[in-house]
Amino acid sequence: MRVAISLRLASEDWEQASAYVVEAERLGVDCVWSAEAWGHDAVTPLAFVAARTSRIRLGTGIMQAGTRTPALVAMTAMSLAAMSRGRFLLGLGVSGPQVIEGWHGIRFERPVQRIREIVEIVRRATRGERLEFKGSVYELPLPGGEGKALRSAAKPQPNIPVYLATLSPKSLEMTGEIADGWLGTSFMPDHARVFFDHLETGARRAGRSLQSLDLQAGGFVAFSDHVERLIPPRKPGLAFTLGAMGSRQHNFYNDAFKRAGYTDVALEVQRLWLDGHREEAAARVPDELVLKTNLLGTEAMVRRRLELYRDAGVTTLRVEPAGETLDERLATLGRLLTLVRAL
Repeated sequence: MRVAISLRLASEDWEQASAYVVEAERLGVDCVWSAEAWGHDAVTPLAFVAARTSRIRLGTGIMQAGTRTPALVAMTAMSLAAMSRGRFLLGLGVSGPQVIEGWHGIRFERPVQRIREIVEIVRRATRGERLEFKGSVYELPLPGGEGKALRSAAKPQPNIPVYLATLSPKSLEMTGEIADGWLGTSFMPDHARVFFDHLETGARRAGRSLQSLDLQAGGFVAFSDHVERLIPPRKPGLAFTLGAMGSRQHNFYNDAFKRAGYTDVALEVQRLWLDGHREEAAARVPDELVLKTNLLGTEAMVRRRLELYRDAGVTTLRVEPAGETLDERLATLGRLLTLVRAL
């Protein structure tokens, strides 16, 4: 099982973020993912750390699909793949209507079909093919105008891996069918089949197995002999996921927890959060949910969680190590890597 980390820029300390990735590379971390929501974009930070590293793979985790044209996604992917000497991973996700419509001013329409067509166009472009495409969302060139089918002027980069961050059954099936890897969230190895059954259905449709995908999932990692102290700080984040990551009508994260058997909790936390009772929402999150979505406690407890992820079929553990300082985060990461290698 490999280990992946996220590039965090909460304090906008770029030098510390760079130092974290450089040291993570030295420790043996496989890849680093850079996110975007409504702050920094996912692409620019990767270019920053690409110049300071040589082995660790660099992924957009995720680039919001539909906010860029498919051709621009392809251009960006080829640029990062070239400057990193083949280390780039293209991670895409549909985000949600609150961000896509509220921040970007783009209608959140046909998200599964849109991302399917983006992946197909990107792959054609990165292979160096002339872009001629007619889908239900995109058509290249536009009919009735002066556009012409073009081929990228950049050197082809035909083997850029595509990862999709998906949650709904239909989008999971599409991931299994067309992607090289899956970026999992709201994931509990105890309930892995909630996701993996759909991924496997899609993979079989494409004539391959689930094992052909790099399945990435994980959580926050913290070591302590007093696990009860580690649980409360994680509850507000779960309450945010259940309540704020979408509207009352569309919250894909909330829906995933419902499918895992936590319907009552998911609905109650969402209601409390959206009604403005955020502390009550956090208090309503059960300890069990915190423990199942993270890796917390003694080394023996964390080792057991690692075994569950491995046995469930997760191939890359994506983690956020605990620590107030850079040294503390790296110490947690190093301790985890030692346990992973011992599996």
